[in-house]
Amino acid sequence: MKILAIGLDKNIAKSGSPESSRQEEYSRLFDETHILVLASGQDKKIGEKLWIYFSSGSNKILKFFSAVKKGGLIIKNRRIGVITAQDPFFAGLIGFWLKRKFGVKLHIQIHTDFLNPYFGRESFLNGIRIKLAKFLLPRADGIRVVSERIADSIKSSRIKLKAEPVVLPVFVDVEGIKSSLVRTNLRYKYPQFDFIILAASRLTKEKNLLLAIRAMARVLKAKPKIGMIIAGNGPEREFLLKKIKSMELERNIILEPWAGDLVSYLKTADLFLISSNYEGYGRTIVEAVAAGCRVISSDAGISREFLDRASIFSVGDENDLRDKILGAIGGNLAPAKSLAPTTKEQYLINYKRALENCL
Repeated sequence: MKILAIGLDKNIAKSGSPESSRQEEYSRLFDETHILVLASGQDKKIGEKLWIYFSSGSNKILKFFSAVKKGGLIIKNRRIGVITAQDPFFAGLIGFWLKRKFGVKLHIQIHTDFLNPYFGRESFLNGIRIKLAKFLLPRADGIRVVSERIADSIKSSRIKLKAEPVVLPVFVDVEGIKSSLVRTNLRYKYPQFDFIILAASRLTKEKNLLLAIRAMARVLKAKPKIGMIIAGNGPEREFLLKKIKSMELERNIILEPWAGDLVSYLKTADLFLISSNYEGYGRTIVEAVAAGCRVISSDAGISREFLDRASIFSVGDENDLRDKILGAIGGNLAPAKSLAPTTKEQYLINYKRALENCL
């Protein structure tokens, strides 16, 4: 089987990057894998069965027509059987256009909980994305979602599908995390803190780290020697730094760049916190549990699949989060659910099967 994948991640073309290595692994499953990245770059071949292409264009319209033209040439010249779009939005629209024109099968992947009310409220553009997804999904020959929450939200909506969503979570090397050695110890790095809370994510609006900061300010009134480390990069960085400064929390809340060795941070933190308004999957929950770190999460993503209800707070509820943190500091936090072992080999088999089922 020959596939064409359409997505936005240009790190795929960077030699030695995790994204490139992952796609090389996937490419071994198929006769040929062609990836069309919706960004500018230089086309290249990686390994024996993997080709990377880029679409040009200074705006979405030009990029769309560039991608359709290049995608069409790939389909004709390489005899592609299945297109897999990495989202039900822009990538999905290009995939649908190519499906209609060339008669190939369309597989759509969903990594975002797009039917979550917070997603729609976040921006006007997200409202358009929701409408687009509702148009595209009924026309897909296969649908992959990364969590039961997304599958349930689609099933409970009025979207009429011809293909049932297949739940295939993001693979996490649980055994690798368990066996990895600690290279950076947060307790040694920040000895001034009696209890360390870690938050690690992209610094974007939907992660709602401002909620975590506000809740932390209230926790500090009762527990002044608690520290919070926020590891991440993103557009909200300067905004969050200003908030931390204006609330005079610089001594207790430290903003670090994204941790290259996140597992070490998870293994040496006392608590991992996720404050998101919505998540697609939220793999850091699995990574934290595998690392043996206690977790508190908003009711988003896969939180219900891995955490006890007492470890989950209502989205956006500052009081609930404060109480959960104080409970965790006091040792009143139930352990996470056990992780079901999944090998990389089994994951790859399931991924291949999801695409084969489109034919």
